[in-house]
Amino acid sequence: MNKDNEKESKKIKTTLKVKGMHCAGCAMNIERSLNKLPGTKAVVNFASEKVVVEHPETVARTDIIQSIRDTGYDVYDDDDESGSSAPILATGTSPEEEGKKKEVRELRIKVITGATLSVIILMLGNLHFIPALKDIFGNFINVILLFLVLPVQFWVGRNFITGFINGLKHRNANMDSLVAIGTLTAFFFSTAVTFLELAGFKIQSIGTYFDVSAMVITLVLLGKYFEARAKGRANTSIKKLAGLGAKTAKVIRNGKEIDIPIETVKVGDEIIVRPGEKVPVDGTIVSGQSSIDESMVTGESIPADKSKGDKVYGATINRSGSFNFKAEKVGKDTLLAQIIKLVEEAQGSKAPVQKLADVISSYFVPIVISISIAAFVVWYIFAGLTIALLAMVAIVVIACPCALGLATPTAIMVGTGRGAENGILIKDAESLEKFQKINAILLDKTGTITKGEPEVVDVYNISNLSENDFIKFSAATEKRSEHPLGQAVVKEAEKRKVVLDEPKNFQSISGQGVKAEIGDKIVVKGSEKLMKKEKIQLPENLIKKAEVFAKEGKTPVFTAIDGKAAGVIAIADTIKNDSKEAIQRFENTAIDVYMVTGDNRYTAEAIAKKAGIPGKNVFAEVAPKDKEKKVKELQEKGLSVAMAGDGINDAPALAAADIGVAMGTGTDIAMEAGQVTIMNGSLDTTYSALELSKDTMKIIKENLFWAFAYNVILIPVAAGILYPFTGFILNPIIAGAAMAFSSVTVVTNSLRLRR
Repeated sequence: MNKDNEKESKKIKTTLKVKGMHCAGCAMNIERSLNKLPGTKAVVNFASEKVVVEHPETVARTDIIQSIRDTGYDVYDDDDESGSSAPILATGTSPEEEGKKKEVRELRIKVITGATLSVIILMLGNLHFIPALKDIFGNFINVILLFLVLPVQFWVGRNFITGFINGLKHRNANMDSLVAIGTLTAFFFSTAVTFLELAGFKIQSIGTYFDVSAMVITLVLLGKYFEARAKGRANTSIKKLAGLGAKTAKVIRNGKEIDIPIETVKVGDEIIVRPGEKVPVDGTIVSGQSSIDESMVTGESIPADKSKGDKVYGATINRSGSFNFKAEKVGKDTLLAQIIKLVEEAQGSKAPVQKLADVISSYFVPIVISISIAAFVVWYIFAGLTIALLAMVAIVVIACPCALGLATPTAIMVGTGRGAENGILIKDAESLEKFQKINAILLDKTGTITKGEPEVVDVYNISNLSENDFIKFSAATEKRSEHPLGQAVVKEAEKRKVVLDEPKNFQSISGQGVKAEIGDKIVVKGSEKLMKKEKIQLPENLIKKAEVFAKEGKTPVFTAIDGKAAGVIAIADTIKNDSKEAIQRFENTAIDVYMVTGDNRYTAEAIAKKAGIPGKNVFAEVAPKDKEKKVKELQEKGLSVAMAGDGINDAPALAAADIGVAMGTGTDIAMEAGQVTIMNGSLDTTYSALELSKDTMKIIKENLFWAFAYNVILIPVAAGILYPFTGFILNPIIAGAAMAFSSVTVVTNSLRLRR
């Protein structure tokens, strides 16, 4: 592969905020335009007003912005390549938020103006039905109405007209096209009637429809106002998360304590945190100890005790005690920034269920305009101009692509935001949809079902060494190991105040144990399988003792010195408080629970029994690299599998599963490995994530049903399907009210997820 091809194949993501989208059709227009750029895939979210573009480095950010502007829309460009939130202004909000607040204020002013003038227009329009007043004002009533409707049509409704004109320029059609066509038709028809009457032409049975023009614009705009406010509430999670961070940090520089803005903190700075203060950035405690409220990270309300060597995260709250820590991650690298970015990307993604709505939205406006023209022609022939005009205007006004466009993304926004507030990070909308379809979950034992903090509970020494010396050789062998079982033996040596030698020629045998030279002796420590591999003979009494430990739910670890069995250490890892109850909840919802572990069969089944997992669902003595195979075995049985593990050594299995659930405190690896990250590592929270997925999909289906039903039922009614039987023709004003509140209904339904 040459260098040009390498550059072409490397993809980057750019996230931008788009201004001027009024419906799903707008989003589809932008997507089509961007996808014409070479090697580019764009996803436009109408609800969040954002576009996420995956593109090769050869496509510049400026090319993307220009493509959007060429389609007739504007871009909020804060030049933030990460796609995270824009800089915060002195007011405490981002430029984007300020822009949205201004937009809502302008909408409110226009709605009030439009409503006031519309009421006057309605009152004056009804003078036609009072003969005495009609004789006094004559044809000048229509002139007065014309002057009153002008500001409503061309100032209050200006955005609809400019959107329609931009659509014509770029050969696009959207909601603006429908509203503009309907209201301008009513306006120009009424204006023509007014001037013809002033010119002395006698026009029988034809009235003016200035009230239709004014009321439709006002009602649609009122719907947009409520929609804008509702969408703001739908995305409060990002605002909450962004507002959690500290504004300043107290650092030690040149031997002095100084307060500096959070933006100027550097990696390596030593930072002081006092009681009640927020931790400014991510790092490791170098002195002191405290109790820290990490609920913004884990969703857990109980503070975590921290001391030297422990990790701390920006935006968490120091409840008691003072400590100093070394800054390790700042700015966009902090855990809080990663969470915000992950949530933003999830909210900007599309669920597979949205595909049908997108396809329909892309053809929606042209189809509606075609139906309206056809209805006008039919009713003009069979019922006259007035009925034809009312039917045409009602059709274009009542049709609502907004409800279709908002049905899925608003629910995704609220659902993923609610998850983030409770320590559940969902990578994208597709993962949210797939999670609720699982019928099996494979749980890694250590750190998922159990606390992941094993400790030595029994020592069976058959060597000539003292028990402390036996522990000394066993622990020294594990000194360079990062395996939890090995670290448990090292901690036991520390408790006994045993000084450990440095291991030489250290070897880690994946899933089996370790081997090293300690002093002048060769020590092998690990499973029975490793002992057989090293041709070490295990005495019968040692094997039986190991079996007793295993049946008690303890993990037996053998030690051999210079090729001779020396003893066995029993290590136990207790089950998390909520594991058994959470596993039962999975089982109660017809989801089969499986456990995978490197422990021997006895130990594995003992732990599984305590957790409430059937013995037939236990995979024992499985090396980390083979966990992926177990996932595939379950998938081959036709199961949709979620895999829950710590996100580091379980990464291949997480990637192979239909849904990978990374358990832990949100390390970079965990976030990359799984589609869902459970920040507090709790199985109970994992079940809550499943419930959230189900709730969100239920809301999406409800939204799509009502959006489709609304259009399928009301467009034929507007077209006059009832007129031949009942004489009923839908008033365009009622059509405008129905259109305005259809999208508000969808957004309001999505907001139920916040509860």
